Amino acid sequence: MKAMVYRGPYKIRVEEKPMPRIEHPNDAIIKVTTAAICGSDLHLYHGLMPDTRIGHTFGHEFIGVVEEVGPSVQNLERGDRVMVPFNVYCGSCYYCARGLFSNCHNVNPNATAVGGIYGYSHTTGGYDGGQAEFVRVPFADVGPTIIPDWMDSEDAVLLTDALATGYFGAQLGDIVEGDTVVVFGAGPVGLYAAKSSWLMGAGRVIVIDHLEYRLEKARTFAQAETFNFAEYDDIIVEMKKTTDYLGADVVIDAVGAEADGNFIQQVTGTKLKLQGGSPIALNWAIDSVRKGGTVSVVGAYGPIFSAVKFGDALNKGLTLRMNQTPVKRQWPRLFEHIQNGYLKPNDIVTHRIPLADIAEGYHIFSAKLDNCIKPLIIANPS
Repeated sequence: MKAMVYRGPYKIRVEEKPMPRIEHPNDAIIKVTTAAICGSDLHLYHGLMPDTRIGHTFGHEFIGVVEEVGPSVQNLERGDRVMVPFNVYCGSCYYCARGLFSNCHNVNPNATAVGGIYGYSHTTGGYDGGQAEFVRVPFADVGPTIIPDWMDSEDAVLLTDALATGYFGAQLGDIVEGDTVVVFGAGPVGLYAAKSSWLMGAGRVIVIDHLEYRLEKARTFAQAETFNFAEYDDIIVEMKKTTDYLGADVVIDAVGAEADGNFIQQVTGTKLKLQGGSPIALNWAIDSVRKGGTVSVVGAYGPIFSAVKFGDALNKGLTLRMNQTPVKRQWPRLFEHIQNGYLKPNDIVTHRIPLADIAEGYHIFSAKLDNCIKPLIIANPS
């Protein structure tokens, strides 16, 4: 089969790899129809995630058709059209029993922290991802869900991570009616977090970025106020000014490890790799939220040290909430919002790229060319 293969930082290509096979009675093999490139994939592409091995296939956002099932699989059969959450999880351990699917204890040798994630290095279990023609899906009775007949395929693939994560970011904020919510990052997750904040009762939603085309999308898709931090000497001062010098009630970090805005943090976090990424957005979040407010973190960071303003968070009495998204836990409510017309996930899709051209897709997305917000990968056109 053809698959995207990692050959080192900024080096990927499409190669022939062996077909995945049933390795456990609960496995399924999925013929991928549509995948996506996530902002988190760029952390791997740029060499920021530890233990990203040569030959690994990325891709934790994908949908497809069941090609084969193991003898113990009961809920799926060949030909089913399915969406697969990015979490690999067993469904029965201490954490899964509490809905913490992203922290599953049985699927990752490094499970003292994160559980398993498709296509996201050996730090998260070493599972090959869905930027390929076929992918092995463990615990097939637990993760994959048959796509409802009424759901558009592009909406379904965005539910496997980006939309669920943005919604989870707003959910972690414990937004109450009338709250002012600030979202750092106008990428896909930030756009969805801003849109979801309205659904949870926010009275005001502000999105901060430095790319004007993404801020325009935040205004039209998420109906948010926008600030371009590059146009201000100090974006934190601006946030204080616009919130009566109190700060926002809730701030969502939807940027993660590759935030711009501070030269030293960027060099030490993304170039020298002395931190688990550049914590600029997280520190800005701590600075711009009001005392007693909540900071929600759904931007991805590496597992090593980061220079975060924890003392300021302590002294301000902040609540910090974060995790990798337990995707399937978000689906019932998101299905309702989509079916009722409150959300149209694929409104943010800007590029649809054949698997054979995925290297160009990564370059476009990484360099922010052609007003790229969310690229989809067409693996096996249906």
